[in-house]
Amino acid sequence: MSKTVKRGYLENEQRDFSEKAISKLKEIGKDLYYLLNRGYYIKNSSTFLGNHHLLSKNQRLALVRSISSKENIKYRLNKEIKDSLEDKTVYIDGFNTIITLEVALSNSLLLKCMDKTIRDLAGLRGTYKLIDKTDIAIKLIGQTLVKYKASKVVFYLDSPVSNSGKLKLKIIELLKNYDFELDIIIIPNVDSTLEKLENVITTDAIILDKCKSWFNLNRYILEEHLPEYEYVDFRDLME
Repeated sequence: MSKTVKRGYLENEQRDFSEKAISKLKEIGKDLYYLLNRGYYIKNSSTFLGNHHLLSKNQRLALVRSISSKENIKYRLNKEIKDSLEDKTVYIDGFNTIITLEVALSNSLLLKCMDKTIRDLAGLRGTYKLIDKTDIAIKLIGQTLVKYKASKVVFYLDSPVSNSGKLKLKIIELLKNYDFELDIIIIPNVDSTLEKLENVITTDAIILDKCKSWFNLNRYILEEHLPEYEYVDFRDLME
């Protein structure tokens, strides 16, 4: 039996994301949103606000992953595929997508971001191990892509990340009999490849800004299968 592992565990989560702390974060988020809409860079702005308000590392990361400028939000949403994937080949940011689902299945902290994506605070840092939630996450991806009638599914995995080969074998094992053509490609730099493609599945903001079109897969999966999930929700900061 697989050992139960909580993906996305955060030290000091109860302190950093208590009801009071979240309320404060949203107020700071409004200031960050204001600065981004006036041309300030997110790194400099988040550092300034984080230092001023003595925010923790995870609180700062939550703001950076959740808040975007009005222009970037509009640009991303205009490229989002909102209907069927019928006859389409989709290209999946493998670690990005699977880890977020593992975090959700672990009941760890998730963010509802201003661009309508769902992001986590789990750090990859070149290391990854399959856990007891991995199989479920992969199956949810397969079931949802069948529902939306994708004809071919291509997973891209980063070769520098440990156990990318094991994850490839696991994806093949679990999805080889699903009603779509399957391919898993391990390459050194997934981001630079996905940035040039259409029908991309990721929540990476840089890729979303550069790719031709994208599908918000994890949002659809979590809304259907975990409808009562409690997120830290920054979507209401829009003007």
